[in-house]
Amino acid sequence: MTSVKDTAKRQYARTLNSAASQVADLKAPREGWISTMRKALGMSAPELAKRMGVTKPAIYQAERKERDGGVTLGHMERLAEAMGGKFVYAIVPDGQVEDILRDQARAKAEAVVRRASAQMALENQSLSSDQMREEIDRLAEQLLRERPSDFWKAS
Repeated sequence: MTSVKDTAKRQYARTLNSAASQVADLKAPREGWISTMRKALGMSAPELAKRMGVTKPAIYQAERKERDGGVTLGHMERLAEAMGGKFVYAIVPDGQVEDILRDQARAKAEAVVRRASAQMALENQSLSSDQMREEIDRLAEQLLRERPSDFWKAS
């Protein structure tokens, strides 16, 4: 039986996977979004400054801060609006949400199995490579299904 919590998680994953596929190849221009949009519109920095009610140096400073990663989200939104655009902000998975979950489960399973295998080796009961792979696969699937409270804890 599927719980409401599981249904919600799947919906969140669908939302993120969809967004990720839409922006998969989106990269910030070398000059930054502010400068690129302004120049595409043929708008000078003084013209943008006037539209925003700020000084010309404030526009150049915002462009520099964007390139350096120091501009605020609120400022980006105001700049976009002043140029007739909209500011879009997102955190999306690199790939699919399920891939991130599978990678975490596998890493956690590998750590558990390797620790157990090391202990077993001390007792001359070590697992073969195939047995270790099978156990890692089994445990990773179990971790994906159950998602214990320490799922994201570093191993």
